[in-house]
Amino acid sequence: MALTETLQTAFSESTLGALIAGAIVLSILIIAAIWIYTSLAWQTIGKKLRHKNPWLAWIPFARTALVLKLGKFHWAWVFLWLVPILGWAIIGVLLIIAHWRIFEIRNYPGWLALIPLAGIVPVLGGLAGIAVLIILGLVAWKDVRKRR
Repeated sequence: MALTETLQTAFSESTLGALIAGAIVLSILIIAAIWIYTSLAWQTIGKKLRHKNPWLAWIPFARTALVLKLGKFHWAWVFLWLVPILGWAIIGVLLIIAHWRIFEIRNYPGWLALIPLAGIVPVLGGLAGIAVLIILGLVAWKDVRKRR
């Protein structure tokens, strides 16, 4: 009976370990896929808005500088990432304003930049994340004629 219990314990522990490892690998793959998708989208937006270095979309802090520059802010605001809490809040507001301006330049409604704020509500967090990815893809790859 002791051998059976020992084998069951070992099997359940190895199964749990495999599930955790699988979840970690899946998470890394999902994060990598989202990074590639968003980098391609921002690079395309940068090209369409005639930025001289759209490849900056692939570098984490440089992407923030690219978005700020496309939104008509100075790129140096990116250093606010180094100031905890207050700097992060300020850069968050600047990025929302930059997104608003970029969306309007691409002939999309600027209020779409407010969609990520829905992520504050726990139930809407996942839906807001998916919506942001869809909106970013539309802004990058679907050209809209200017409204009169």
